[in-house]
Amino acid sequence: MTSIKPSNLVDLNREYSPSSCIEDINIYIQQYIDLSKTAKALATNKNAIKTNLSYGTKKTQSIDIYFPTRAFKNKLMVYIHGGYWQELSKEESSFAATNFQEHGFHFAVIDYTLAPDASMSEIVEENRKAIAWLYQNATEFGYDPEQIYVSGSSAGGHLAMMMLQTLWFKYIEGYQGNIIKGLCAVSGIYDLQPLVPSYVNDPIKMDDKQAIMNSPLLLPLPSPLPVIIAYGENETQAFKVQSQYMADKLNNAGYNVQYKEIAKRNHFDVITDLANDSSWLFKQTLAFMA
Repeated sequence: MTSIKPSNLVDLNREYSPSSCIEDINIYIQQYIDLSKTAKALATNKNAIKTNLSYGTKKTQSIDIYFPTRAFKNKLMVYIHGGYWQELSKEESSFAATNFQEHGFHFAVIDYTLAPDASMSEIVEENRKAIAWLYQNATEFGYDPEQIYVSGSSAGGHLAMMMLQTLWFKYIEGYQGNIIKGLCAVSGIYDLQPLVPSYVNDPIKMDDKQAIMNSPLLLPLPSPLPVIIAYGENETQAFKVQSQYMADKLNNAGYNVQYKEIAKRNHFDVITDLANDSSWLFKQTLAFMA
């Protein structure tokens, strides 16, 4: 595998531009929107959703929770959206909800404040507070607080991995261990240092120190748990290398890692495999939530 950071800025910007591998990103964003609208409408019709649940004081700090529609399993999958920490929201990010509901799971989608209105550290902190809120309010919504799993795509993959690497006693007094019981990270970025000189950092404004402290690849790992790391075949080498390095780190620490390059998928449509119960990605997720 080659270096995570290309040698010049032009190559760096291209390697960390997921849309450089596709013709039109809007096709995939519209897919997110359409699938999410359908999932939300179905859940609303079945009275199987609670929307805009607040986990903080800001309007952006909210969660939608979808409830099981079949074979109740008392477990929660949390999805953290991507968008390079500066775009998208929970409104485009519930495309997999129906699939999880029909398999008996609760499904939560987190909204968080985007850059430039929040720094990288603030974004990570908001998501940690959201997970802590979901733990503390589990009884009200009917899932087991000790059965919380997290997934995310792109920037959401990064944030999901940061949730894994969290000292939860700082958020829940007296809590020992890891709230997260399994993780599915897709097309994530796990070392943020290469982004500091890139166009991606223009609204985020990370310095080297903040990039390092928010890089899962550089942080200590908690006790092993099941992890899926995946990405699409049609992605830049930088994203593939990031995933490989993170998988290697986890494997070396004794984690059970399911790792795959998913054929005929790109950075944007690979995560929609979570909405397809016959896909490798969903089957692996189902296996560690069983």
